[in-house]
Amino acid sequence: MRYHRLKQRIYICHTFYHVYIAHLKEFYMRELENSGMESEADVLLSTMSNDFGDLGKRLEAAGYFRKVLPFHEKEYSKYPELMKYKKDSGNLILNLIKRIIFTKKLGKKTEPLIPLDLKVYDDIYVFCDSDPIGYYLNYKKLPYHAVEDGLNCIKNYDTARFDNRGHFNLKAKMAEWNLIFIQNGYSKYCIDMEVNDTSVLTYPCKKFVELSRKILTDRLKAKEKELLLQTFLDDYEGLKAQIQKQEKGQKNILILTEPLCTLDVREQIFKDLIETYGTHATVFMKQHPRDLLQYEEKFPEVILLSKNFPMEMLNFLPDISFDQVISVFTELGELQFGKEKIKLGKDFMDHYEEPLIHRQNEQIY
Repeated sequence: MRYHRLKQRIYICHTFYHVYIAHLKEFYMRELENSGMESEADVLLSTMSNDFGDLGKRLEAAGYFRKVLPFHEKEYSKYPELMKYKKDSGNLILNLIKRIIFTKKLGKKTEPLIPLDLKVYDDIYVFCDSDPIGYYLNYKKLPYHAVEDGLNCIKNYDTARFDNRGHFNLKAKMAEWNLIFIQNGYSKYCIDMEVNDTSVLTYPCKKFVELSRKILTDRLKAKEKELLLQTFLDDYEGLKAQIQKQEKGQKNILILTEPLCTLDVREQIFKDLIETYGTHATVFMKQHPRDLLQYEEKFPEVILLSKNFPMEMLNFLPDISFDQVISVFTELGELQFGKEKIKLGKDFMDHYEEPLIHRQNEQIY
């Protein structure tokens, strides 16, 4: 009998959404490999920008992944000695020299924070390779797969080209030589950059590969949906009961919060949305995991859903729907629980802050 070794994979996640996509990818790949529930796949949960609460324990209890470990990644600003390399010298050559030094130093600073040996994995999947983990992988010359941070996020904000506007082709060539680091498919050791839909992207990149989220969700089996719900929802029945609090004769609307602008302006934005869409309606709000506004205090009249699960879980709750789902920038195309989906976008945000703050793609050159 021929021995078949399962491929060892690791997913380095920064948000609940990333962990959700890691599940979808694993379901899909294990089906292709015919490996069933068996796996050599592990998960790192970066604590740099997201509080995962007890998700790690629930992932371990679910048993779908082999190892689940915290990764205490640190932003570059946490290293005062690196800040001098981020200051503009007013000279392209000097700035590039400083950037070469910064790239290596941040990778080296991140090395002791990695809780396991990444060299043992056949495939490393990284969400947000713009974070220090990307610098580390290139510093150690470890090939990896990049995965888009959020649904169609490059369409809305091409961070690689915005962060490197001005002489982009030169900088991209330097990244290809591993002198500097550029995220989202431009670094030497990035094998490919997985996105949901290449057709919506303005600028091509030879490493972009498309894997539609719809392909991953359409094939989900009942037991896989149940595993997702049990893993991400710590109070499954409580959430269903909360959503069923719609007042008789009223429509129900769901407003998705986002970590927009300053807290005072953000409060005004969602106050205006409630006034605009909440008349004769039961208003629900789903708090973004990185949104620190105190919604319970500011908007006691709304039903606030927990920020500690990806909103896509609502797709898998039977008999749950909203008359309207409203967001500012969040993509709504994959949400099945909204009868009407309203994405307000940049024109809406122009009323609340300087347009250049949120119109990054228009500033690429």
